[in-house]
Amino acid sequence: MNEASAIDPELARTQRYLPWVVAVALFMQQLDSTIVNTAVPTMALSLGVESLSLKSVLTSYTIAIAVFIPMSGWLADRFGTKRVFGFAVLTFTLGSLACGLSMNVPMLVVSRILQGIGAAFMMPVGRIALLRTFPKSGILRAMNFVIIPALLGPLLGPLMGGLIVHWMPWRMIFLINLPFGVLGLWLVKRHMPDHRGTDCDPLDKSGFLLFGSGIALLSWVLEIFGEHPTNPVMVGVSGTLALLLLAGYAWHARRAKSPLLAVGLFRNRTFRISVVGGFVTRLGISGMPFLLPLLYQLGMGFSPWMAGLLVMPQAIAAIGMKLLVQRIL
Repeated sequence: MNEASAIDPELARTQRYLPWVVAVALFMQQLDSTIVNTAVPTMALSLGVESLSLKSVLTSYTIAIAVFIPMSGWLADRFGTKRVFGFAVLTFTLGSLACGLSMNVPMLVVSRILQGIGAAFMMPVGRIALLRTFPKSGILRAMNFVIIPALLGPLLGPLMGGLIVHWMPWRMIFLINLPFGVLGLWLVKRHMPDHRGTDCDPLDKSGFLLFGSGIALLSWVLEIFGEHPTNPVMVGVSGTLALLLLAGYAWHARRAKSPLLAVGLFRNRTFRISVVGGFVTRLGISGMPFLLPLLYQLGMGFSPWMAGLLVMPQAIAAIGMKLLVQRIL
């Protein structure tokens, strides 16, 4: 217990339970990022579509996170971490319920977007709350505690998804989030501190429209690029427009007083290398959690739970490297 905790019992209680609040939310979010993958063939059969047609169900979730995550810091400063984090958990939980009740692919995609909006606010706002609650001497320990459940989510997701669709209706892969969501809301109400920014600049609405529209349109272009048949003119025009929107944001960010995303950070060599390197790396590995379960089930005839079991070594290796790299660095 640090000195501040000894003086202030309320702060000590917050520091004791806040990591649990953030850990439960991140576990729920990370679990949902992989639990769908092994269920895709079963879901496609139930909805009467091809398995590859459901890739929009996965990408819509990621696109929503990419579009809305830049707003999270401003919202936390403006409305407080407790209100925004609670809204994020509630939105994610309602999105999970909507996914479980979806009757067709468009409804499922819209519900996944709702989930993605909640996830976009949960991840950064939870970390903001930790940074503003713990002193420098305790922040690393708190972050390490939160990371463990977040790492278990991707590890358990494929296997749980396979087991659920093997023994139960596929809708349970979304409805399983409901008890975690209720627990998260209860923990937020009791233990989430309400930190606010002292000097909150106006929201960069122009930047949000430029960046969000550019990212969403570019993702859509990449989504339909492999579809057949596609109109090459439409793809080319849409891709060009997406790049122009993103270039417009870069121009806007250099002149705005408080840009949504500070592109000036790329002048920092370490930041630039980490972002570019991470981008290239993820281009190579991000499709594997989606493609491997399809290969195991459709190409090799394995059951959903066996496909989930075969995907687990990849997650185990990733967790092992994340733990090992801290010692290496």
